[in-house]
Amino acid sequence: MALDYKRIFDKDAAIPAGAEQRATAGDRRDGIVYVYGEDIELAVNVALATARPLLVRGPSGSGKSSLAQNVALKLGWRYYERVISSITEARDLLWRFDSVRQLADATSGGAKQYPPNRYLDPGPLWWAFSSETAELRGLDEPDDENVSRAEDPAKGVRNSDRAVVLIDEIDKADPDVPNNLLVPIGSLQFDIDFPEKTIRADEKKPPLLIITTNEERELPAAFVRRCVVTVLEKPSREKLLEIARAHFGESKIGLYERLADYLLEVAAAKEAKGDIAPSTAEYLDAIAACRRLSIKASHRKEEWNQISRLILEKPQLPEASSR
Repeated sequence: MALDYKRIFDKDAAIPAGAEQRATAGDRRDGIVYVYGEDIELAVNVALATARPLLVRGPSGSGKSSLAQNVALKLGWRYYERVISSITEARDLLWRFDSVRQLADATSGGAKQYPPNRYLDPGPLWWAFSSETAELRGLDEPDDENVSRAEDPAKGVRNSDRAVVLIDEIDKADPDVPNNLLVPIGSLQFDIDFPEKTIRADEKKPPLLIITTNEERELPAAFVRRCVVTVLEKPSREKLLEIARAHFGESKIGLYERLADYLLEVAAAKEAKGDIAPSTAEYLDAIAACRRLSIKASHRKEEWNQISRLILEKPQLPEASSR
């Protein structure tokens, strides 16, 4: 039985008119299609109610990243994202100082010297917390002669006073990054240096932070404590079919069923050997390939085995023979 509660976020809300859907589904970044379970909808609502980040756990390809933009679209909020890498620093999510551009201006031969905040580049959390101060690069008043306004990188709705931020694959970062984000994500504020100022989110209109992890590295307990945590479980056959219909329509149900059965068969074999099972994203890739190449559910088993091997099994190089 579904939990009865007042929803801040409704998974059944309509996507605003004008949002364009891509023809294929693999690694889509438009946020148009997302199939929610009651647990995911509840997790989003709890995060909104507590003004805490939503930490989404699950294997690669399970739909963690696409959740954030779909939520932003349905809420009608601005959307920002940052994909984390091994060289990402916590400050990159707040602001950067472009010392290269400052040096170029200083050595260009011009007599005019610009103030340091001209070289501040606001990060996604700054834009989400306070787009007004981000646009003015920390100034209290516009100074277009000396400090050019920063361009808001928001995707989708730009006139909303609230935002969703995706911090994608936090587990790829150095362990210091989550620790250095404790204050910004916990108190929704941080300091900048040029000028010295504290940037704060509006307590009545806080952003929604959605953070994903593939569990490749354990996150600090203090970081997890500040989050609402949900896990995207491995989808059942029925869930796979629901996802396929949402992405591609109802016309190829036989194709969806046959590929779902193949995926579950391959997944069971891989998991038995301790290997990584194919993901929902790879299932959608297989459907897209079959549709574009006119491969039907009625094709012979040998042809299906070839598709399965390319997309779902992902063949490995044979182990080198011992000498």
